[in-house]
Amino acid sequence: MPAKPGIPLLIAVDGFSGAGKTTLATEIAAAMSRLGSVRLFHLEDIYPGWDGLESGMTSYRECVLRPLAEGRPAHWQAWDWDAGRYGDWQTTDPADVVVFEGVGAAHREARPLLDTSVWVDGEESVRRRYALDRDGGTYAPHWERWAAQERRWAADDDAASAADLTVRLVGSQGNAAAALATVLARLPR
Repeated sequence: MPAKPGIPLLIAVDGFSGAGKTTLATEIAAAMSRLGSVRLFHLEDIYPGWDGLESGMTSYRECVLRPLAEGRPAHWQAWDWDAGRYGDWQTTDPADVVVFEGVGAAHREARPLLDTSVWVDGEESVRRRYALDRDGGTYAPHWERWAAQERRWAADDDAASAADLTVRLVGSQGNAAAALATVLARLPR
């Protein structure tokens, strides 16, 4: 659990779209909930649209991650994907553990605020198929547009190689339990 009272243990689950981040992050959150309070934050709730990866990472760091790292509530504006504009303001309260899931969750400027980061890896063709099977027609017209942003970001940020742990879930999502055990064993004590 957190080293300082009132300061959450902050875990980032990062990787490209379709790699299995949500599956693993959900498993981590469920496992950690046995030990204390847990919040799971999905970065897709804060990206401002299909061209918003970079600005979404900035909002995540400043509006969500930084306050939670200081033990304060995070106030952030949700993106309404259907309306294509910002929606309601949200609050994420601190917890014993906060798991952040999404592309850029462990980006360069976020890493100093995190306790640990996990990179979920997989080949693009398999990731694409998994993401499109999962999200259907919503994501299909935007896959390449979003993937290009991911590639630009990754070319300038070593989030994958800087991760405390790399797991490969794509193509065998059932391996989440084994990956979870490895992640939990490596968490700071």
